[in-house]
Amino acid sequence: MSQIERVAIVGGNHGNELTGVHLVKKFQQYPNLINRASFETLALLGNLKAIEEGKRYIDKDLNRCFTNQGLQNPQLSSYEDMRAKAIQQILQPQNQRFVDVIVDLHSTTANMGLSLIFSDMHPFLLRLGAYLSSINPLVKVCVNQQSRENGFLRSLCELGFVIEIGAVSQNVLNAELFQKTEQLIYATLDYFQQYNQGNIPQINSKLTLYKYLGTIDYPRSDSGEIQAMIHPHLQFRDYEPLNPGDPIFVTFAGKDILYEGASTVYPIFINEAAYYEKGIAMYLTQKQQEVLFEPQ
Repeated sequence: MSQIERVAIVGGNHGNELTGVHLVKKFQQYPNLINRASFETLALLGNLKAIEEGKRYIDKDLNRCFTNQGLQNPQLSSYEDMRAKAIQQILQPQNQRFVDVIVDLHSTTANMGLSLIFSDMHPFLLRLGAYLSSINPLVKVCVNQQSRENGFLRSLCELGFVIEIGAVSQNVLNAELFQKTEQLIYATLDYFQQYNQGNIPQINSKLTLYKYLGTIDYPRSDSGEIQAMIHPHLQFRDYEPLNPGDPIFVTFAGKDILYEGASTVYPIFINEAAYYEKGIAMYLTQKQQEVLFEPQ
């Protein structure tokens, strides 16, 4: 792979996720924090109007607007569709190549801790994930190989990925998570710098991955109204095993609803506030070990 020349750090794709918003504002005010000798780093705010109004979005979810079809369709005129086109142009100025890396900053009401979300099994990203999890064992790595079709910002470039942190409420700053995210960004930029210098840091030969399997919605009535809640035994237990027969929901009358899958899975984004409207109670993942290279 060629050297990394341009990196974009984007915060506020969702206007009520304040960690990314205020980290980008900090980097814009103090660019020396993210400057590295061998590449250019751009700090960019995503959904400007939603940030101003303290909302997730104005007309539609900006982080679903980056499909090739949508970006090329002049008929789409919602605020987020127009902003997506503007962001694409910022990330690829005239007569320049597209940024090599997009680091998209998000926060969640789910107990995701420090999570990296990749769109595929790109070897460079897997090695980055192994390095970051080796210096901070709290870092988890998720791979959603179906996500490139869904219009996510990270899908615009081969090395785009998400840093997702939680649990933190919408429109709230958590100083501990803010600082941990900041340090993770600096470690990422340092890794890119060392890569460009031909001095790739030593990493573990194996990486624990959580691979996307699918989603589960809340039990609903025929009219679409929610009929049950996340079970207390499952709440805030992201990345923990969910076995067949374990309670997954509880109805308003107090009746347990059990998980009926055939095998153990590892739920993430459990009870994410923004996913109620999307019909998602949680993502299900499979935990696996990926061998990056054979140890000498």
